[in-house]
Amino acid sequence: MEGYCLKDKKKVEMKNPTQITMKNGKPATKGTCPICGTTIYKIGKAASS
Repeated sequence: MEGYCLKDKKKVEMKNPTQITMKNGKPATKGTCPICGTTIYKIGKAASS
């Protein structure tokens, strides 16, 4: 799954993407940037593979 890294300022492929639910109840995906190791969040339901 792809996400936007705020540190690198570009779209990257997430490492270890996991489904989470935010405090407001919305679904999101949490992963790690393979370049810098920063945590990346992508809000919204993940596309099924």
